[in-house]
Amino acid sequence: MPKGYWVSVYRAISDPEKLAAYDKLARLAVGPEGGRTFVRGGRVVSYDAGIAERTVLVEFDSFEQAVAARESAAYQEALAALSDGVERDFRIVEGLD
Repeated sequence: MPKGYWVSVYRAISDPEKLAAYDKLARLAVGPEGGRTFVRGGRVVSYDAGIAERTVLVEFDSFEQAVAARESAAYQEALAALSDGVERDFRIVEGLD
């Protein structure tokens, strides 16, 4: 069964405090849903139309599990805390295997 991945690239962070509150709640939401965070911030080199901002990559055992985690009540609470504190491109993608 192919794995599922959350890929989030931040275009702009307008409220670091909201992002910090989101981070705490998102970690509590993702772990119990089976998510494993491989990238959270760190160095970025961007090419083409990319933006060298914060990038986050979270792996789940399946695409369906990744979608369910995004829709969970716990993650919705994290999103409420984040509110308008960032502008980002958030995607759930299916892996190859």
